[in-house]
Amino acid sequence: MSVRRTWAAAAAVAMATGLALTGCAGTGSTGNTGGDGGDADSSTVVWWHNSNTGEGKDYYDKVAADFEAANPGVTVKVEAMQHEDMLTKLQAALQSGDDAQIPDVYMSRGGGELKNEVEAGVVRDLTTDAADTISKISGFTDQYTVDGKVYALPYSMGIVGFWYNKDLFAAAGIDEVNPAPTMDEFEGYVEALKSAGTEPISVGAGDKWPAAHYWYYNVVRECSFDTVQAAIESKDYSDECFIKAGERLEDTIGLEPFNAGFLSTPAQSGPTSASGLLATGKVGMELAGHWEPGVAGGLTEDGKVPSFLGWFAYPTFDGQAGDPADQMGGGDAWSVSTGAPDAAVDFAEYLLSDEVQTGFAEGDMGLPTNPAATGSIANETLAQLIPVRDAGGNTQLYLDTRLGQSVGGAMNDAIALMFAGQAGPQDIVDAIQSAAEAE
Repeated sequence: MSVRRTWAAAAAVAMATGLALTGCAGTGSTGNTGGDGGDADSSTVVWWHNSNTGEGKDYYDKVAADFEAANPGVTVKVEAMQHEDMLTKLQAALQSGDDAQIPDVYMSRGGGELKNEVEAGVVRDLTTDAADTISKISGFTDQYTVDGKVYALPYSMGIVGFWYNKDLFAAAGIDEVNPAPTMDEFEGYVEALKSAGTEPISVGAGDKWPAAHYWYYNVVRECSFDTVQAAIESKDYSDECFIKAGERLEDTIGLEPFNAGFLSTPAQSGPTSASGLLATGKVGMELAGHWEPGVAGGLTEDGKVPSFLGWFAYPTFDGQAGDPADQMGGGDAWSVSTGAPDAAVDFAEYLLSDEVQTGFAEGDMGLPTNPAATGSIANETLAQLIPVRDAGGNTQLYLDTRLGQSVGGAMNDAIALMFAGQAGPQDIVDAIQSAAEAE
């Protein structure tokens, strides 16, 4: 599976703004101590990813073994971690300045987080070294570009929407599900599920970002893409649309649609996580990204993607300023640390090859960026996200990723407080504004 933060994560790197500015990034590599790579015929490439269960983990283990077989003298040391654990460990490694702790190839979400990495000197410029691969996936590299240079290779790019249990929806009398519902239709789904005795929605508010996705998406609906862009550039969040986004979220919370104990529920770890509750048929739906089938498959008893999964887009609002074709999401990419051997660049490019991306698609691990693989997605529901992704609207990058950790963290904290009934729409805007001004 490939998850946000992956996504999914996702998409997935939490980067502290306090990183010391240094050109020395560690590698954990033998025979190579600098960004020039040294002897690529005798190298260890340390690879961190979050496909830590089921078929996704098995596939990535095979990918590493195949690369080793094709490159004698190169060893790929794979470290597969639960998503949140990976984020914590990666942030600590990047902050430590200890060369031995920083992986050679690791997951990136781009945006403000990547910009911080570039400023800290810990991530390698791949513009020239991976030029052929970049040209193949150029339609997806914008969020991984800083000052005209590409610092990560996106391997999955998707959007967030509601994954739902078709069986539970049918049992609740919901015979037709609109793939692009209005808010009135969505609220009808919630009430029907409640009437049938089914908890409508799971949310991993214990990890904050899954809850924050609701506010992010409301911003996509209530604010035009240009308005959001102008606010970020000017650090001025006074537009009324940001308040409206919070008011919409208050309305949703007021429906009381979430699973019992949602404030402490984790996102993806174990059967009682938000993803686990959906995977095991305990709730009607979950707001999640393109990573969800892979995550769910790793949380079922048989290790397979549940056959009952369906998908629909985040609801639209009457009078919204945002383009209805706009979505919220982002991607996952492979970055290479500055001290990594050249073999690490070769491996990152191999991960974007036709062969590996096709296997990635066939395993329902995400939405591949390599055009040669987009037709190979096995899961029909996951495949339906491709035309939505490519429909011509803007995809607003996860706002915490786009804003960077200091602003994004303050925003997520305030949104979590709203879910707990301890903050209102203005509090979220004030938290963002204060953090932005303090940068």
